[in-house]
Amino acid sequence: MSTELVDRVKARLAATEGVTDPRAVADAVRAEAGGVAGHLDVLAALKLLDDELVGVGPLERLLASPEVTDILVTAPDEVWVDGAEGLRRTDVRFPSEDAVRALAQRLALAAGRRLDDAQPFVDGWLPGSGPAGRIRLHAVLPPVAAEGTCLSLRVLRPATHDLRSLRRLGTVDEAGLALLEAVVSARLAFLVTGATGSGKSTLLAALLGAVDPSERIVCVEDVGELQPEHPQFVRLVARPPNVEGAGEVTLRELVRQALRMRPDRLVVGEVRGREVVELLTALNTGHDGGAGTLHANAPAEVPARLEALAALGGLSREALHSQLAAAVQLVLHMKRGPSGRRVLAEIGMLRRDGAVVRVETVWKPGERLRRDSDLTTALVAARDSRRARVGTSSW
Repeated sequence: MSTELVDRVKARLAATEGVTDPRAVADAVRAEAGGVAGHLDVLAALKLLDDELVGVGPLERLLASPEVTDILVTAPDEVWVDGAEGLRRTDVRFPSEDAVRALAQRLALAAGRRLDDAQPFVDGWLPGSGPAGRIRLHAVLPPVAAEGTCLSLRVLRPATHDLRSLRRLGTVDEAGLALLEAVVSARLAFLVTGATGSGKSTLLAALLGAVDPSERIVCVEDVGELQPEHPQFVRLVARPPNVEGAGEVTLRELVRQALRMRPDRLVVGEVRGREVVELLTALNTGHDGGAGTLHANAPAEVPARLEALAALGGLSREALHSQLAAAVQLVLHMKRGPSGRRVLAEIGMLRRDGAVVRVETVWKPGERLRRDSDLTTALVAARDSRRARVGTSSW
């Protein structure tokens, strides 16, 4: 079914004063097709119309692939996807630049945002959820986007892998798996770091799924991405302001609320701002085993990254390092290779160096954890103090 026919059907429906129901749409299709359209043609047109009016237009079929994590439109004839196979160009085409712009503006409206010449960029979440998961929208209009409208859709699919499935996927080796299980059992606090799309949330969800079922986990997120297999997982989700700028609920406020919900473990899905102050405070008040994710290039850069975020919350450099040393023990760093494969690339341990905290690498893939390492000592001490059973034969 051609897009020209669909455009004529849309124009006919727009001129109709009555209610537009499926029967009216089918009649419009047959009328515009000269009355000879068969049932399959009508169904195809209805599906295309649904995509155009409700879904994401020509991009709809790309969302159907469970491997797609990002859809990037840089021109009417340049639509790219990212996923397990890495970044690749697709055969999806838009009829014109106006069609890309129209889709971007319709999606912005659905997200409760404004996108026009006066406000040429938008960042928001598309309403609803389904098999594809939640979708984050970003769009930029010309002339800010010099070559034409740029549209980006980030598909946040539920992170449901457990540690064993990550082992099968090659994210961790056998020694790394045993070490991660020991970290969870010992209730050490950790941050999962890495770049966008490196698998931070997937690893964090798997680690939370390995937490003892008797423990209550309260998680604060910007979006509801983490879905670990755990019977006592409670999630609080932040809310952006509406078009009038009212109704915002920030991660910082939710961290404070989470502390009143009797958590055994407190988790911040992604530490990206001043909520790091509340997280460190919480992890210094007896909530062992807390966790979060953080964008960072390497474990060694985590202290500096947290310094910048803490400054937004009014926390001095000295206070940040003092709280960090007492609150977080480990950094688990994820990397994504050129092939798209995500791996646990490094584990770093935080240690004091005078008045500051530094991260020292204690494990990399293919290595066994030394018996005399600081991490081994921390795991054994945590095991003994809590009478927890921690297997150490593989690390």
